[in-house]
Amino acid sequence: MQKTVARDITCRSVGLHSGRKVRMKVRPADVDTGIVFLRTDLRKDNRIKATPSNVSETTLATTLGLNGIRVSTVEHLLSALYGLGIDNAVVETDSFEIPIMDGSAAPFMSFLKDGGIEEQGKQKQFIIIKKPLSVTDGTGSVSIQPSPHFEITCHIDFNHPAVGRQSHHIVFSLKTYEETIAPARTFGFLHEVEYLQAKGLALGGSLKNAIVLNGTKVINKEGLRFPDEFVKHKILDIIGDLSLLGVPIRGHITAHRSGHKLNNLLLRELLRRPDCWEPGLPLSSPVEAFRDDDEMAAVSLQV
Repeated sequence: MQKTVARDITCRSVGLHSGRKVRMKVRPADVDTGIVFLRTDLRKDNRIKATPSNVSETTLATTLGLNGIRVSTVEHLLSALYGLGIDNAVVETDSFEIPIMDGSAAPFMSFLKDGGIEEQGKQKQFIIIKKPLSVTDGTGSVSIQPSPHFEITCHIDFNHPAVGRQSHHIVFSLKTYEETIAPARTFGFLHEVEYLQAKGLALGGSLKNAIVLNGTKVINKEGLRFPDEFVKHKILDIIGDLSLLGVPIRGHITAHRSGHKLNNLLLRELLRRPDCWEPGLPLSSPVEAFRDDDEMAAVSLQV
């Protein structure tokens, strides 16, 4: 069944780019509403639905834009909503961005679970992939092909001794997502952070909400949460970006050196090619894409 949050829930945390405290409230919404962002600091034209066509910028983060307004850094919250199977909610923010929290989806998961999740009186729909489809920008690529589950294989390659080449594969389940993907933090390089802050961007970026690397190593005192935290965060981002479809996918995503731009291009191409997919209803038991069995555990691939 479709799900929403059981009650209004509120949090405050710093905004990644503004460096200021952002107040965010997530409210219940009716069936088939989807995820809607509401700018409470604006009086009109202040609602943006989370859809692929409303993505206006993909540099550094996924930004939604409509009628001259925007809401930035939505992907971690969207990933957590998808992870918990929440289909319908109104997200209020008093800023142009969603709070960064600790740079992962784990605080959002905890925040949403504390508020409670409520089943609604209508079944979920699915997109079932029938034919392979891929997009590329010449450097990276993202493809999707038929699968009875929602699964992701991600490969990254960074010329840095602490990152290098990493790969990871998951067959999605709530347990797998919550334990191995949601805690993975965003990451960046010290010289890039310094450059952005000199330009008035990433003013809220710190060692509290990102993994930061200098020329040779991770400089966060606590180190990494997982040896392959970098590629796992990329999977977190992919899930958040793909959630913009508004319905769960049954298919296998394979990403090579991808980012927000390619993730969004895949969604737009998928919607442009209805011959590659078909709508479907859930299975007779609880949705297989959200199953929590041990057999659905993640499999690490060491490269």
